[in-house]
Amino acid sequence: MDSDQEQQQPPPSKRRTNPNVLITGTPGTGKTTTAEMVAAAAGLEKITVGDLVKHRKLHDGYNEEYDTYWLNEDKVVDEMEGMMADGGMCVEFHTCGFFPERWFDLVVVLRTDTEMIFDRLEERGYKGNKIQENVECEIMQVVLDEARESYSHDILLELSSNTVDDMEANVERIAAFAEQFRQDRLNEQEAV
Repeated sequence: MDSDQEQQQPPPSKRRTNPNVLITGTPGTGKTTTAEMVAAAAGLEKITVGDLVKHRKLHDGYNEEYDTYWLNEDKVVDEMEGMMADGGMCVEFHTCGFFPERWFDLVVVLRTDTEMIFDRLEERGYKGNKIQENVECEIMQVVLDEARESYSHDILLELSSNTVDDMEANVERIAAFAEQFRQDRLNEQEAV
């Protein structure tokens, strides 16, 4: 580790003892369900960013054409900064590049076959143009590319989310990460 990296890392006694996990992906990939299951299995608190945006007015108005809010990224980051400081959060949102990298110990990008995304979004009552845009985003791996550009590859995990078995395996894997993270931090504390 070079001296610049050492200076950026807080000493072990000041580091989070619980991880922050980001679960992201195109709408219809199972983020919300996965995040709920991860939060329960790993003892993390779930933050649904879309709900924060809506309920705390962290937006710049409403886009009727796509039936969604115009996200104000600065407001979201300002609102969440204090929530993220101590760790123990499982954040889910369909985009990820505006979140500070320092917030997350693991970034999970869920991927799903486009036929399944189409069906899931249609069941939710999404408008045709919104379904098409999201299917195209998954084909072009927009969220995955954004995550690759925004976060260290060391913390990035791409997981398939097509079936219930996939989801359960993903939850187990993320919960195991959280447990190992806690154990590693405990070992660091004991070594100091």
